[in-house]
Amino acid sequence: MREEILKSAKKHAEAHIDKHRMNVEVYLSNPVGIGEHSDIMEAIETELEEIAKYHDHLEVLNTYF
Repeated sequence: MREEILKSAKKHAEAHIDKHRMNVEVYLSNPVGIGEHSDIMEAIETELEEIAKYHDHLEVLNTYF
C-alpha cells in the first residue's frame, strides 16, 4: 500500500508539471491567441512557479521516501 500511495503522489505531481508545461508551450507558440492574458510574461512566470512547486514535491518524495 505504501508504494502505491507514493506512486500516486508522484504521478499527481508529474501530471501537474505536464499541464503547466503545456500552458507555457501554448503561450510561447501563440501568445496573441490568449485573450485573457494581456501580460504573457506574467502568465508564463505563474506557470513556471507551479512547475517549480510540483518539481519540489517530486524531489521531496524521491529524496525522503
